[in-house]
Amino acid sequence: MDIRTVGVEEEFLLVDPDSGTPRAAADAVLRQEPHGGDDGLLQNELQREQLETCTRPCSSMSELADQIRRRRHVAAAAARRQGVAIAALGTSPLPVRATVTPKARYLRMAEEYALTAAEHLTCGCHVHVAVESADEGVAVLDRIRPWLPPLLALSANSPFWQGVDSGYASYRRQVLGRWPSSGPTELFGTPAAYRTAIEELLETGAILDEGMVYFDARLSCRYPTIEIRVADVCLLIDDAVLIATLVAALVETAARAWRSGVPAAPVRTAQLKLATWRAARSGLRQDLVHPITGHPAPAESVVRALLDHTAPVLADNGDLVTVEGLLLGVLKRGNGAEQQWEVHQRTGDLSRVVAHAVSQTLES
Repeated sequence: MDIRTVGVEEEFLLVDPDSGTPRAAADAVLRQEPHGGDDGLLQNELQREQLETCTRPCSSMSELADQIRRRRHVAAAAARRQGVAIAALGTSPLPVRATVTPKARYLRMAEEYALTAAEHLTCGCHVHVAVESADEGVAVLDRIRPWLPPLLALSANSPFWQGVDSGYASYRRQVLGRWPSSGPTELFGTPAAYRTAIEELLETGAILDEGMVYFDARLSCRYPTIEIRVADVCLLIDDAVLIATLVAALVETAARAWRSGVPAAPVRTAQLKLATWRAARSGLRQDLVHPITGHPAPAESVVRALLDHTAPVLADNGDLVTVEGLLLGVLKRGNGAEQQWEVHQRTGDLSRVVAHAVSQTLES
């Protein structure tokens, strides 16, 4: 593929600008900005206390950065006109009783999945990367599996849950784990095997439709893309750009390996679950599971291994130096979870954690 385009979906909390408490304002925001204005696109989600932005497919890192920045500013302006603010937080630090968006599918999910749906006020960053075919897409899915936990560790931005410190850098990950079809996947091998796996899930009746296949990475139902869903929404624009660019490079690296006949690493799904749990628990604070050795290794060496793994593609695209700089920035200041913890340790006030996130959501 000459140009592998990338698109990003980001979910944000809608919060009271004074108290930091989530507000059920998505309906009002979308009524007065049904298309997001300025060619942006805003959408609602399962809960009315959140809003989703979607970029166009982008063919360069600079275009992607501009799109993410523009979408965040459009969403912030639309929210402000309804008396709320957007906050790039993976979960709400303050206690909240979320409300379901009154759409038929969401109401059915609320009924079927009970507390799992009622408590699912989480915000992620979903990255779509173009693929040429289902064959290439499945080959990529099989080859990126061990590299997804480091992306979660880098993006982790949800340490607080219902007013308490969860002890996890990404508690959003724990909440996602309640859904029946979430998490890492097995090796598929072929598109036919992938389709069989999806059909078998649907036949159980435990999920309502294919949109509820919440794998960490999946073939998109709507677009000719791979959708990587593992990351928390990132606090800073630069971090969102970093995650999306690494994901795109990871996809191209896997596609090149497939075309060269390099087999997918036979990592067991159980080991991937452990690596993902470790990334969610400690983020960048402690050891992670190394994608190549399967053994504990310092978080910095693991994320640098991800950079080394994708470096040839990043260099070909002219992005390597920029990505190195963005990665160094995260390692120096910490991910969103570290920044939330720091504000709370300094102030003892979760509303200040939310206020800090609101102020940083539009910053690079």
